[in-house]
Amino acid sequence: MKKKTIKWIVTLGIIVVAFIVISVIRSAKSGNKELVIRTHVVGNYTVENTVTATGTIEPVETVEVGTQVSGKVETIYVDFNSVVKKGDLLAELDKLTLNESLSRAKANLESSESQLRYAKSTFERTEQLYENKAATLADYESALNTYTQAQMSKKNAQAQYDQAKVDLSYAEIYSPIDGVVLDRAVEVGQTVAASFSTPTLFTLANDLTRMQVEANVDEADIGQVKLNQRVTFTVDAYSGDTFNGTVNQIRMKPTTTSNVVTYTVIIDAPNPDLKLFPGMTASVTIVTEEETGLAAPAEAFNFTPSEQVMKAMMKNMERPEGGMGRPEPPFGGKPDMSQGRPQFGEGGAPTMIWIKKNGSIMPRPVKTGMSDGAYKIIESGVQEGDSIVLSAQYVVKEKAKKVGDNPFMPGPPGRNRNNKSNNRGGAPAGGPGPR
Repeated sequence: MKKKTIKWIVTLGIIVVAFIVISVIRSAKSGNKELVIRTHVVGNYTVENTVTATGTIEPVETVEVGTQVSGKVETIYVDFNSVVKKGDLLAELDKLTLNESLSRAKANLESSESQLRYAKSTFERTEQLYENKAATLADYESALNTYTQAQMSKKNAQAQYDQAKVDLSYAEIYSPIDGVVLDRAVEVGQTVAASFSTPTLFTLANDLTRMQVEANVDEADIGQVKLNQRVTFTVDAYSGDTFNGTVNQIRMKPTTTSNVVTYTVIIDAPNPDLKLFPGMTASVTIVTEEETGLAAPAEAFNFTPSEQVMKAMMKNMERPEGGMGRPEPPFGGKPDMSQGRPQFGEGGAPTMIWIKKNGSIMPRPVKTGMSDGAYKIIESGVQEGDSIVLSAQYVVKEKAKKVGDNPFMPGPPGRNRNNKSNNRGGAPAGGPGPR
């Protein structure tokens, strides 16, 4: 019973398939198909080649302010985001211990000065006695030695006193630059120790209206990056905004992470509105090449009409009521050379595209420029407004409209950009596209 059921199902399937095939053939013979030609209207666009990377936004200049003496933090005059000027007092340490050290150094200096005066007078008396033969040479040399040691003791005491004064001045911490306090690492009452290293109390940024992006560029792309190239980048905090910058420095020191080698590229990023904060992650696009001119989709350069399409176009030429009119040069005729000389590639063949004109299509040699993979610049051979053929195929009449209006055709470069500055020289959004 099961075998009969399976045979019956297979037989029914074959009948259905045969019916569909016969219907398609009859539909084709009855002329239920229509030739649809997709075209692109030539216009001015900007074609770009880019390198992408990620990076971190940092201030151009940051200064870590510390202390060279140990002590307890007595007073703090600034906080996070405080705007300071060069020479402003940021904090003070407890000065009690430092004042005592200065007092001891001063007492030692006064004592050494007194000893120096006594040693000097003793030496002068001994020198006179020695000259009058009333003192021995040993007495003279002993007095001279005592006087010399007193001089050295005085210099040492003076140095200790000066150092104590400097240490006392370090208890007052001043801003070395004009800027903004990014970080405050201490609290009032906290003890800082400067025995082995200088502790950081504050971190200052010089000017937050001038920021920079430290981008990590892959070693495969670093060869395309040059100084002064234009850069655009976005940050998560402002998903709808695109920021502009310029490549300022390419650092040669590599960074290796998980066997991936990258190089740091410094990008100047103006920040007049103070939207960019230090530490933000930036998605960077470096424009390595760009060219503005007449452009066409890359698929136009790969199009060649099929034999069926060529025959159909020839029939329309012969029929007076074909509705297409007689094309200027027909298929197989000489290409239109009025727009420029053909460009020859490595194989000696010209770069050829097809133009739709007066209801027909014709080949035309062109000279091409740079390409971004989706669009290619045409340097000569076409004029603005020409209709370049992208495809020509037969489709069922009910589907002809859908094929002719292809929603998956990519738009021209720059069409989806929301930044006005990025639509340089190009057609405005919603301009000419595939037809």
